[in-house]
Amino acid sequence: MNIGLTGGIACGKSTVASLLVQRGAFLVDADRIAREVVEPGSPVLSRVVERFGPSILLEDGSLHRKKLGEIIFENPAAREDLNGILHPPIRAMMREQMASLESQHPDKLVVVDIPLLFESKLQHMVSEVMVVYVPREVQQERLMARDGITREQAEKRIAAQMPIEEKKQLADIVIDNSGTLIETEKQVDRFLKERGLL
Repeated sequence: MNIGLTGGIACGKSTVASLLVQRGAFLVDADRIAREVVEPGSPVLSRVVERFGPSILLEDGSLHRKKLGEIIFENPAAREDLNGILHPPIRAMMREQMASLESQHPDKLVVVDIPLLFESKLQHMVSEVMVVYVPREVQQERLMARDGITREQAEKRIAAQMPIEEKKQLADIVIDNSGTLIETEKQVDRFLKERGLL
């Protein structure tokens, strides 16, 4: 059995992922895979350099994420190009890891952590979608505290994603993470018990 895990920025998705892993689930992390596919020497990184030029590399040959981020942030067509290069190998590797874990551990839960699951329309890859939810104002406060940024900067980052209320509506399972860690743990345990996984 697998679930897609998502939420908004600063909603506590990593917290819920680690609670699930502590309780025996296996994790497929889309962000980690996204970093792995562009490691120095990878064919994917070569294609990125081909499209955006050698200025997006650091001296050690690794990807200069900030530089690339600046290019694609200002230019939607460039962002499309980048997604076209990165998304297929990332999704292929995610599917590979999911299949491998599901065949080796058929009785365990496989959690696929995909920050932009709805935005990327990847619901078809998973059986159910779990959204880690906090109200927008809590999201804003936590993001400001976590990243040491202004309210305006936090608001801009939150606005770049699908609204958390919308994600909550689309979810099969909602974990409300606006309370204490213990309250979040109780919800995770309830979910696992309902699925016969605890």
